[in-house]
Amino acid sequence: MRESDYAALAQFRYQIRSFLAFSEAAARRQGLTPQQHQALLGIKGFVHPQHATVGDIARFLLIRHHSAVELLNRMAKLGLISKFADPEDARRVHLKLTGKGEQKLRALSRKNIEELRRAASPALSRLFKSFRHSGGA
Repeated sequence: MRESDYAALAQFRYQIRSFLAFSEAAARRQGLTPQQHQALLGIKGFVHPQHATVGDIARFLLIRHHSAVELLNRMAKLGLISKFADPEDARRVHLKLTGKGEQKLRALSRKNIEELRRAASPALSRLFKSFRHSGGA
């Protein structure tokens, strides 16, 4: 690897951390924890014929199942999500955003996309171009 590869990787990590800090602060301004924001995004963005389950969100957030249960219970109490039993397997709980959850996620997603367009896109384009020209390890 070249020195410029290390510099590019360092810059890439910085861009990721800067975006995450922006996104976390935006979530807090909306009255959400960063983890609640990520859970809303995971539920809304789940691509499967059925709704996301507690297990799906635990995997998405890289947390244990019981931690996801606690998080999602708090979110349901806040009116951000609704939970309903799977009609074929009552042990499985499906998740859906409420109107309030949809509104908060929409507002945060717009802000995050704006921030990505403003700050990250040009920098990331340069970084990926640098990686392509480096030839790898």
